[in-house]
Amino acid sequence: MKNKFLNAIKKNLRDVADKKKKIILARFFKTGKGEYGEGDVFLGVVVPEQRKIARKFAELPLKEIQKLLKSKIHEERLTGLIILINRYKKVSKFKSFKVLKEQIFHFYIKNISVVNNWDLVDLSCRDIIGEHLISR
Repeated sequence: MKNKFLNAIKKNLRDVADKKKKIILARFFKTGKGEYGEGDVFLGVVVPEQRKIARKFAELPLKEIQKLLKSKIHEERLTGLIILINRYKKVSKFKSFKVLKEQIFHFYIKNISVVNNWDLVDLSCRDIIGEHLISR
């Protein structure tokens, strides 16, 4: 059942991918040999589309989010981070969800090696690490 949602996310991303944007994004994020984004693969999906997809799959389990984060596809990792950020923001509104906030924070730290490009850092560090540590 869970893989069904993971496959649906991947299909949704591919459905809105743009071949022209794929080339532009790969160049913009320096994916060439020896560049800082070397090895990243792009589909050509813009962030607003990824946010829409992330909202549809807001309840994706952490185990499945981790599979997205381990992907070579940049947009799959970014979408996984958006789901994680949205979840952290949601549980942050309630003091009784302190344990969930800790769980998400530690999950993020455990998977930080996949946050390997400036856009992934910009997107996620403030809303998870910064938000988590500001009160400590």
